[in-house]
Amino acid sequence: MRPLLFILTILLTTQTFAQKNNAEDFGFRHLQTIYKGDTVDILVKSKKGQEKERKPIFLFCQGSLPQPLIKKDGDKTYRVFPFKTDSLEIDYHIVIISKPFIPVIVETNTLGQNFVYKDSKTGKTPKNYSNRNLLDYYVQRNLKVIDFLEKLPFVDDSKLVVAGHSEGSTVASKLAMKTKKITHLIYSSGSPLGRIMAMVGQDRATETDTNSTRFAESEFDYWEQVVSNKTNMDATNGDTYKATYDFSIPPIKYLEKLKIPILICYGTKDWSAPQNDYLRIEMLRQKKKNFTFKAYVGLEHNFFPLTPTGQPNYEIFNWNKVANEWWRWTKQK
Repeated sequence: MRPLLFILTILLTTQTFAQKNNAEDFGFRHLQTIYKGDTVDILVKSKKGQEKERKPIFLFCQGSLPQPLIKKDGDKTYRVFPFKTDSLEIDYHIVIISKPFIPVIVETNTLGQNFVYKDSKTGKTPKNYSNRNLLDYYVQRNLKVIDFLEKLPFVDDSKLVVAGHSEGSTVASKLAMKTKKITHLIYSSGSPLGRIMAMVGQDRATETDTNSTRFAESEFDYWEQVVSNKTNMDATNGDTYKATYDFSIPPIKYLEKLKIPILICYGTKDWSAPQNDYLRIEMLRQKKKNFTFKAYVGLEHNFFPLTPTGQPNYEIFNWNKVANEWWRWTKQK
């Protein structure tokens, strides 16, 4: 069975705080609601002094991996969002939802590679997480969260922006198809033809000859197993077959049905860039006028440029620029 799929290597800057243990200590409101008996943790970031001011919600759907939202390293903490929220805070209360059954705040020295949370007893990903790490669980849970938030006195429900990055873009696109409450959608570094195509694209980019490095062939073998066992929930070696199958249904099926303003943004050196180029061509063919495309030339999945050897250059950080452009787009549309 295939391991976890998208390893998001983001250059996370740190912020220094005194010894603090609550989300409020880090500048967030920590809210909770219940979905199918599960406690859902929600963090809200607002402009300081404007926490009670009525503003629309900007919901960010993060990518894959069971990471805690707040990762502490002694007296420092890693960013909850991959970008600075200053500009977005002007017009929105910014929301992010935790992964199911993953604690909100965790010390980094207890986490695995890529800040993945492991059960302290088994050393593995918590089963309660794996059982819920499914597209439809996230979509239905997020619908519940939206309903919960819109009842709060500081939320202006006349506008709702949902942004999703990587795996989160698939969640965001299907979420937008399920509710008319979403007024704007940002689809960032997604795979419009589905997760399996992104996996094949990643392998094609690293193949160097016709014999010893035919990496993509293993993806086709894996996909054949997934299709034959598409409801299998065994997560022994990573994502379940069901998770892979559901996330591999092409999100273009959701996107092309939407009439709200949609921003598609991606780096042209991302493995999924050809898929997004195809999406643009197809939406032009269908004469869709609600799509805006922003291709960041020369940048990869997380908007870093590449070194001459093809590795991300983490010294050049573009996420803040991307988030500022998201903010400007939501004001124009």
